Amino acid sequence: MPAENAQVYVISVAAELAGMHPQTLRQYDRLGLVSPARTRGRGRRYSLRDIATLREVQRLSQEEGINLAGIKRILDLQAEVERLSAQVDYLRGLAEPGRRVFTAHPSGDVVAIGRSRRRRAVADRVVESAERTERAIVLWRPTGR
Repeated sequence: MPAENAQVYVISVAAELAGMHPQTLRQYDRLGLVSPARTRGRGRRYSLRDIATLREVQRLSQEEGINLAGIKRILDLQAEVERLSAQVDYLRGLAEPGRRVFTAHPSGDVVAIGRSRRRRAVADRVVESAERTERAIVLWRPTGR
């Protein structure tokens, strides 16, 4: 069986697996509810994850009575929660012993600072930030606590 994100199913197979008509899948693609991968010839290729999303759209629509605009918003919010959860996991990994210091760069990126570079990097970022009149947030946890 293919991996969850492997885009291998043509529209007719995906429609059958999701219990829908292929035209419904085309409409959902146009609305941005499910966006399958495309082949060079522009044919749609669905993954198991796409098919699960199609089933969830159908459930929300038929069982919960939610309109397609509401479903789109729900799917967008779920994707945002997944993205933020991954970011939290990443940041927790940076906060583990031995990698306790990181900064928020003015661009919004999170940058880990190794122990040997801690003081120099923090000082450089503060000076760099002050020179640009941008603010970098510097976070750290003292090692003795």
